[in-house]
Amino acid sequence: MVEIRMSYEGDLRCRATHVPSSSTLTTDAPVDNQGKGESFSPTDLVATALGTCMMTIMGIAAARMSLDLRGMTAVVTKEMTPPPRRIARLAVTITIPGDFNDEQKQKLQNAAMTCPVHKSLHPEVAAPVEFKWS
Repeated sequence: MVEIRMSYEGDLRCRATHVPSSSTLTTDAPVDNQGKGESFSPTDLVATALGTCMMTIMGIAAARMSLDLRGMTAVVTKEMTPPPRRIARLAVTITIPGDFNDEQKQKLQNAAMTCPVHKSLHPEVAAPVEFKWS
């Protein structure tokens, strides 16, 4: 169990503290939803969680295979529905540098698809994933 404490600071801004590490982050409402858009929105954090989770799970799998994924990147494109607002689509592109054989690629791709965030998304949220091997 992990505790995260949050406070509302006004003007549609919140601050969250990850209690075990004391790390903090700020969220703002997006410009298209009455906010200033000066930081991640809560739904931006869902997109961020998806991309970083997939890369983390791939990193765990890579370590088991003695592979190095440094330099791997992900881009997640978030699309919202018209009101009532919700996340409609989180398109993920993961770019992996290095030379991997087909078996290694398949294991890493399978690992990414077991990411807890990906598995936790509502079935109505489209979440296509593209892997680019360079």
